[in-house]
Amino acid sequence: MSAAQPTGVGRRGRRPVLIGLLLSTALAAMDATIVATAVPSIVADLGGFALFPWVFSAYLLAQAVTIPIYGRLADLYGRKPVLLAGTVVFLVGSLVCALAWNMVALIVFRALQGIGAGAIQPITQTVVGDLYSVAERGRVAGWFSSVWGVSAVAAPALGGAFAEYVSWRLIFWINLPVGAAALLMVGIYLREQVVRRRHRIDVAGALLLVLGTGVLMFVLLQGGTRWGWASAPSAVLFAVVAVAVAAFVWWERRAADPVLPPWVYGHRVLAGANLGNGAVGVLSIGLTSFLPTFAQGVLGASAVAAGVTLAFMSIGWTLAAANSARLYLRLGFRDTTLLGLGFALASAVMLSLTAEDASLAYLGVASFVMGLGMGLTATSMLVGAQSVIGWGRRGVVTGSAMFARMIGMALGASLYGAIANSTLAAWFAAAPRALRGRLPGGLDEASRALSGGSHRLDPAAAAYVREGLFHAGRWVFVGLVVLAVLALLAVAIAPRRFEPLE
Repeated sequence: MSAAQPTGVGRRGRRPVLIGLLLSTALAAMDATIVATAVPSIVADLGGFALFPWVFSAYLLAQAVTIPIYGRLADLYGRKPVLLAGTVVFLVGSLVCALAWNMVALIVFRALQGIGAGAIQPITQTVVGDLYSVAERGRVAGWFSSVWGVSAVAAPALGGAFAEYVSWRLIFWINLPVGAAALLMVGIYLREQVVRRRHRIDVAGALLLVLGTGVLMFVLLQGGTRWGWASAPSAVLFAVVAVAVAAFVWWERRAADPVLPPWVYGHRVLAGANLGNGAVGVLSIGLTSFLPTFAQGVLGASAVAAGVTLAFMSIGWTLAAANSARLYLRLGFRDTTLLGLGFALASAVMLSLTAEDASLAYLGVASFVMGLGMGLTATSMLVGAQSVIGWGRRGVVTGSAMFARMIGMALGASLYGAIANSTLAAWFAAAPRALRGRLPGGLDEASRALSGGSHRLDPAAAAYVREGLFHAGRWVFVGLVVLAVLALLAVAIAPRRFEPLE
């Protein structure tokens, strides 16, 4: 048990702390997507177009592998120093990203940003668990969901505006004043009484976790695109992951202060919380990654209209999270989660039944229902896990839940991409002989062609590609149905009543 505990933060002090936490969260949320619309400007300035996907991947990788480590450090040394240190690292990363002189430098500095962002997501949620009661956390979760929802919609537009009218470097410069405000709010108003104790940092466990998670994220991001899933590189990398994970599990059972203790996954309550958050990652990324492509490529919607359709998920997520406390206080955490996954299943069924001439309103309703399910699931399972754990373990529990969500997103993105690409490849292979030389090479190229990209298609080829995208989307949505059912069964392992573990 750690000797550091929050103290002296009254009701008035909670408000500036919450503002600081929301500002920190906005930094990490915005930088996940704000670079997307600035691609042409950055490439024109720095070159290295072939390397550009790593501007996103480096940030995601670094963030994912450090989340559970920061969660454990917060239990050992207190929330405040870990959150402040992570925010400073993020801001230093932002500064050097703004000064990047070539694409390789930008990728390295984005990884530094990701290392800082890895502290923000779990520690902000841990502090919320420290400062707010179980009944209050649902309302506060609504505020955090709003930040993520607004960021998902506003960040790409803001990045594009900066790149077009000012400079793409402003994307990173803008983080500095926002981050400084967050540091001041948290630094001044969040008070912790830390009794100095000597801790044995689990360096070996952290290195094994970084190795296993990093290689897994790498192969999931690159597999099926840079090389095939059945290829030698995939086999070698998955073998490395298996060895690293086995070594990590073996070591954590023997370490004095393990970075990710075995009890986090061995108890039914916490295992259910991790599975629930993993389900949130797997299910939400299905809509995020493919619904805009389906709306544009199959229904002929504009990029703006497709984005608005997806934004309905953020609206539903925010509303459900803000009102989740009323449900989990009455039904319990597990049953509220199962209700949320029921909404997710209903949304997946709606999407799987989408007709080729469906309206955007239909997709918007399905997106909204999925948001309701994700808001209930994410909030109730996280608050439930935090409620059965004392202060000295809350950081690692919150970090493991956030970690599970990140892994779920990576697994989901790879799975849905494999389903869509394999379906489309089979459809193109079966094309009439007259069309075969006029078809695009894959899902991304097909989507760009139908949305008015540089590789335009003649009417016959466009109609055939549109039908192929419809079939690919239908199988992706069927995959959502299967995964929602599996998530319902997995979360059912959690006990109906959550009893304190300590």
